[in-house]
Amino acid sequence: MSETLSLFLAPAATLLLILFYVNLRVASPLLAIPIRWLRWMLFALFFAETSDRFDWIDRPFWVVAAGAFLVWFLAESGYNWLRVSAISLSPLPLFPKFAVNTSGDEWPTHRRLLRVRDWLRDHRYTTVQALKAEVGGGIWLRVSVYQSPDRTVRLQVAFLPQDSGAITVCYSLASETQSGRRYVTDNFFLPFGGFYPENWFVERSPWRRALPRLVDYHLRRMRRAGETAVPWEGDPLDDLNRHQQLMEQLNTELGFLLPHTEREEHGKITPEGRFRIWKEAWLLDYLGISARYI
Repeated sequence: MSETLSLFLAPAATLLLILFYVNLRVASPLLAIPIRWLRWMLFALFFAETSDRFDWIDRPFWVVAAGAFLVWFLAESGYNWLRVSAISLSPLPLFPKFAVNTSGDEWPTHRRLLRVRDWLRDHRYTTVQALKAEVGGGIWLRVSVYQSPDRTVRLQVAFLPQDSGAITVCYSLASETQSGRRYVTDNFFLPFGGFYPENWFVERSPWRRALPRLVDYHLRRMRRAGETAVPWEGDPLDDLNRHQQLMEQLNTELGFLLPHTEREEHGKITPEGRFRIWKEAWLLDYLGISARYI
């Protein structure tokens, strides 16, 4: 067993290091999923192999490996819970206020991101506005807003900076109908866990990273709904900030956020809300699935 396992562990560890290095440069949420699974399994197997060689635990190899697997789950669960609690207790707003980005750095110069801008130009999407919001520590979330040629689809291209210096790009497409409904399709991989207004129909597809695929899927959703989309009017900044305020008010009323009078002592998010974020973080990190709370 030991020799056979060693033949697997060495290449698997090498593969993990290669994937980790590549993802430091591309910051792909999809590539991060196999990295997490491989890291988890290697921890359990390495621990069981080491225990077997040095006779640490008098149990069969796979029992020790399963126990180490569970220990990793508990440790990471505790770490994720502490992260959610830290977000709740931090002074940073969950629904930040956006402002017009006049610094001229609204679109990164990475080659893969420039190809996205070329696709938008080729398909006659027009720039509407460049926005930004501070998410803490001098880090800014930058959003470029585009509209389709018929103005029935408003696209937000969000650039999320990572600790490695790489940038992850996410997209959110929205259409409003004559009946007053809003259809939103995005590929954000960050957990939300809260509630959306009743007239919002939100579908999150983290696995659809390519913009053309996400646009096609959004248009298919609109056709299946059988509703007529109306052209977008108004300023994206006003619309976004107005709905940020609406989302905070709604989630406070429905028990996801605590009332403002209690936040200084207990944080922003209720215990139930923290659990929902914690659960969705697990689904996104290891399965790429977003729990929908509508």
